Amino acid sequence: MIKLCTFVAGLLVAATSVAQPAAIDTQHSTVTVHVYKTGLFSGLAHNHIVQAPIASGMVDPVQRTVVFSFNAADLKIADTEGSESEHKEIESTMKGPTVLDVARFPAISFASKRVEAASAQTYRVTGDLNLHGTTREITVPVTLSDGVYKGSVNLKQTDFGITPVKVAGGTVKVKDEVEISFEIRAR
Repeated sequence: MIKLCTFVAGLLVAATSVAQPAAIDTQHSTVTVHVYKTGLFSGLAHNHIVQAPIASGMVDPVQRTVVFSFNAADLKIADTEGSESEHKEIESTMKGPTVLDVARFPAISFASKRVEAASAQTYRVTGDLNLHGTTREITVPVTLSDGVYKGSVNLKQTDFGITPVKVAGGTVKVKDEVEISFEIRAR
């Protein structure tokens, strides 16, 4: 009986240690933003994929919470369309005062308020996204597979006080709606 109690106690300790809050693995966790073009001459422009590593955060499977942030200045063009000089110009505009204004709003963050299990590996995560000095509640469907949390949500830039970029008198412009996705690995 003592051996059985010791074994059960060992299992409980092991289970508790596995379910502890875990720091996000910032070397292997990213946020990706898909930016789409529109307008009369949009055929002459490119859609863009922009990525940044997650800078910090925690995942707590027991309390069902997640918080993370990334630095707006770390966003980089990740697509292969266009030249390196075009990418630098786009990044400069994106980070400048007319779009993200990284000097005034250096961090983008998310903090969950509710996590509802839809199945053993899928969740609906509702929380506050702080972007460009504006906080809005969003809900993101999230899957867990092989220790990686993945999710994606569409949102409007104008909901966060960002005016989509327009060029050539508005004949080429960035769509208001962008897709934000993430891959998060806990340590």
